[in-house]
Amino acid sequence: MPQNQPTESIVTANRAWLDRAEFRDTADFADADRGFLGTRDDPAIRRADGTVVFDPSDFEFLTGDAPDSVNPSLWRQGELIRRHGLYEVVDGLYQVRGFDLSVMSLIEGDTGVIVVDPLVSQETAAAALELYRAHRGDRPVAAVIFTHSHIDHFGGVLGIVDPADVEAGRVAVVAPEGFLEHAIEENVYAGTAMARRASYMYGAVLPRGPLGQVGSGLGPTNSIGTPGILPPTLSITPENLRHTIDGVEFEFQLAPNSEAPAEMHFYLPRFRALCMAENATHNLHNLLTLRGALVRDPRMWSRYLTEAIEQFAGRSDVLFASHHWPTWGNDRILHFLGVQRDLYAYLHDQTLRLLNQGLNGAEIAEGFRMPPALEAEWSTHGYYGSVSHNVRAIYQRYMGFFDGNPSRLWPHPPVEQAQRWAALVGGVDALIAGGREAYAAGDYRWAATVLDTAVFADPQNDEAKALLADTYEQLGYGAENATWRNFYLSGATELRDGNFGTPIQANAPTIVAHLSPDQLFDAIAIQIDGPAAWDLDLAMDVTFSDLGRSFRITLHNGVLVHVEKEPAADAQLHLTATHPRFLALAAGDTASPGLTLDGDASVLTRLTAVLDPGDPDFEIVVP
Repeated sequence: MPQNQPTESIVTANRAWLDRAEFRDTADFADADRGFLGTRDDPAIRRADGTVVFDPSDFEFLTGDAPDSVNPSLWRQGELIRRHGLYEVVDGLYQVRGFDLSVMSLIEGDTGVIVVDPLVSQETAAAALELYRAHRGDRPVAAVIFTHSHIDHFGGVLGIVDPADVEAGRVAVVAPEGFLEHAIEENVYAGTAMARRASYMYGAVLPRGPLGQVGSGLGPTNSIGTPGILPPTLSITPENLRHTIDGVEFEFQLAPNSEAPAEMHFYLPRFRALCMAENATHNLHNLLTLRGALVRDPRMWSRYLTEAIEQFAGRSDVLFASHHWPTWGNDRILHFLGVQRDLYAYLHDQTLRLLNQGLNGAEIAEGFRMPPALEAEWSTHGYYGSVSHNVRAIYQRYMGFFDGNPSRLWPHPPVEQAQRWAALVGGVDALIAGGREAYAAGDYRWAATVLDTAVFADPQNDEAKALLADTYEQLGYGAENATWRNFYLSGATELRDGNFGTPIQANAPTIVAHLSPDQLFDAIAIQIDGPAAWDLDLAMDVTFSDLGRSFRITLHNGVLVHVEKEPAADAQLHLTATHPRFLALAAGDTASPGLTLDGDASVLTRLTAVLDPGDPDFEIVVP
């Protein structure tokens, strides 16, 4: 946990921010407060057992002048996103903000309410709907819209909708094409590693306060309740972009491979309102999120924003999104979307220009400068993404991990490299001395590099770890980017207190339950311990009795392959189970009833013996 106050160099750097002209612009505060109707009497949102999953009041300290331990620009953003409650966007269109990382929007239809993006957790979504109904009446949920495939936009759906109502056709579930596939794959395939890193990114264990977590830039932080998912009953495709839902006309715009692999915007003629999902928010977004993901395409991102400007902006009186606060007025909407479009286009085009001059990602990021007109806009500031890591992401997207210098083609891994550097400079003590000198000079970037080398060369060296923790702390205090701050302060926490694991799990059973057979076999293949399976040659048929589908599964050369085909006599084993029972088997349940085995049962035993599931507690700041 935080132990030090900011040093003089950080205090000076943070106070220099206050001289910037943008701080005289308070329009965002008026917009963030506009339409407030009320909030919960008890802000804390709890599970049935009383456990708090999210408490908006944790961020009430974000008021007044920024303390020296927080970048004033980030403090300003924290003040804006700490607001919580129900807000009227226009008559018939409402938002619940500040109850989770994301925003829930509610559109009143002819018979009920259409819920857009029901937050991360069932508990927060239920609390948001309860607050809406307290002010607007007990309207039934007529439909749910998932604007895209990230968990903070669908995870709370089971808190507001009964799956039986969906199955009976009483509630529609609307999402862009590819939604279910991408939502499940992101939370399962690399879900263990992403969740571990997300605990750093969102500062999951950091105390809320001026020396700790001050939000995530995109929202306060994510809740730690129960996530779930429902399959869409209506997928939006290029051929069906116009729909009327509960009497409300929707004009959809697909935006795949922008902020999410499956994403869409929509326009509401009845309200002259444009929803931009997560592609135009009041900050620079990520092109590569620090928790890990596929690199996003800024070229297409900017083009979708141009399309939205051309198709919808001229008809819009208000723009709202799945994070932050709305923008009112046609001229302001056109300006805001134009700025956001130019932001992603400039990052893309200028990175490619410099890349083609031979600069690598780190070199481009270090010298990259945004146009003054864009830099002066609050909505371009890097509270969640940053120019630095977005530029390096664009380089990675086009050129990969290798920068072309042969000396960097085959480096030693971190521990071996650190030990060699230590030997070269005269030992770990020399590295610590160099780190201490850099720290005293306020050169925290270099201190972090030197001391990280010392820690990887000698992980048991308490002096190196303590000084590196102090260094990370100062870097966090000076960061404008909330996720950088959270990473630095989380790293300092683990160096001092040990590994805190993964407090938030995205691959919840209710999400995993929707894995298709193909996705399920892919998820198993990822867990095969290749070297342990080199000598295995297995073939089994699996029949899902409730789906009427069969697959041939082979394990050869350490590779698990599945092909959909009818069972055959040459299989060593034929396994029959329902889809849910096979999911339980994949999770390690070999004892419960419901499995029918015909043939050599040792095939299953030998297969499960070489499964190597991910480690949710892997180390990050030490080897």
